[in-house]
Amino acid sequence: MTDTQADIAVIGLAVMGQNLVLNLADHGFTVAVHNRTVSKIDEFLAGPGRGKSIVGAPALPELVRVLKRPRRILMMVKAGEAVDATIEQLLPLLEPGDILIDGGNSHYADTQRRCRSAEAKGLLFVGCGVSGGEEGARHGPALMPGGSAAAWPALQPILQAIAARASDGTPCCDWIGPDGAGHFVKMVHNGIEYGDMQLIAEAYHVLRAGIGLSVDELHRVFAAWNEGELDSFLIAITRDILAYRERGRPLLDKILDAAGQKGTGKWTTVASLDLGVPLTLIAEATFARALSALKEQRVAASRLLPKPPVRRWKGARSRAIEQVRLALYASKIVSYAQGFMLLAAASTAFGWRLDLGRIASIWRNGCIIRSRFLDDITRAYARQPDLPCLLLAPFFKRALAKAQEAWRTVVSEAALCGLPTPAFSSALAFYDGYRSKQLPANLIQAQRDYFGAHTYERLDRPRGEFFHTDWTGRGGTVTAQSYNA
Repeated sequence: MTDTQADIAVIGLAVMGQNLVLNLADHGFTVAVHNRTVSKIDEFLAGPGRGKSIVGAPALPELVRVLKRPRRILMMVKAGEAVDATIEQLLPLLEPGDILIDGGNSHYADTQRRCRSAEAKGLLFVGCGVSGGEEGARHGPALMPGGSAAAWPALQPILQAIAARASDGTPCCDWIGPDGAGHFVKMVHNGIEYGDMQLIAEAYHVLRAGIGLSVDELHRVFAAWNEGELDSFLIAITRDILAYRERGRPLLDKILDAAGQKGTGKWTTVASLDLGVPLTLIAEATFARALSALKEQRVAASRLLPKPPVRRWKGARSRAIEQVRLALYASKIVSYAQGFMLLAAASTAFGWRLDLGRIASIWRNGCIIRSRFLDDITRAYARQPDLPCLLLAPFFKRALAKAQEAWRTVVSEAALCGLPTPAFSSALAFYDGYRSKQLPANLIQAQRDYFGAHTYERLDRPRGEFFHTDWTGRGGTVTAQSYNA
């Protein structure tokens, strides 16, 4: 071990950890590295890290000893118990003012707990969302740090140096807010990612199974879409996937149709239920993955359950393709609108004071959901920081007006053809629900009051006054406690 004074340490040399180390070294920082399997340190230093400003530390005391003060230690280990175990090993080696950074996909509630615990010991804790995958980590990710605010001055020069840059040169990294804010924002990012991927998959399925496009035609369609308002990382990689061949045949046709998931979509859905936010599209995207995993049951059901009559998609193919594009764009607007509604609700519930426009700006490059679309979201919040829902911004109102007829056609035609479009359909249902002055929830409230004396409010009385009716003449005046989710 040399006496080199390292600027930052990274613990964990899996793909993301290694690439962040190389990114840090490329930007002039000296990085100390540690991995539980010591041989991996030697392999890294002899391979990708050779000749760079990187020093290995086989033991944690050596890692801590080589760091400049305040010590900055980035943990790139598996979320959950591994993070807590690493923190416990480090605690006896650190001193007040040192900074622990969790760069994994930790649950925001764990980050809240760790932040409180670290600060009680005089340490600073940061939960930093990292998005962009292997390529982003190596060449510029989107970074979402939150936690102990006193840590930010010591981290800002480093994190903003290695982050991606938006087209206007702004770093795709900024301080998000207290305790679990950074990891919450990353969780919602991943939830929107679930929604985007499901929407694209549904567009692909409708175009192929409903309209009859070949894989080569689909490649050309997605290539064209990526040149317009749908320009994004996920559309671009879909274009590339559709072009990939194995022994002359599309590799996509050989991939099992059972989607995996690591939990962030579920976390986002659970958070939306906890906070009472109708995150319908992201929830449907998460459930769609669960349904896809039932491959054997689906194969059996395909032989047993009746199908709709064979039907051709109405209209010319070129018109149908444009209708699917517009439906995808409109549904994407709803997905982001719901995600930002959840961020706003969490900001209020946890006192985080999130800057929604800045979050949209951070996501403009480096991350998986980066797209041209995020510039429009950034501008919408710049014009109206307290915007309650993106659907109400003038730009998005115009886009939805343009797409509405096509969107409805795609959802209805897909249903008549027997093609499942849970994300398209839930997005349209949310739109129709959100724009409706009157919903049938009055009947639900009457039913709740009938069987459980849960009370209801009246249109002819001020909000906040609750009433109960003895619907059968056999009940009484006692009511159940009323609450709103």
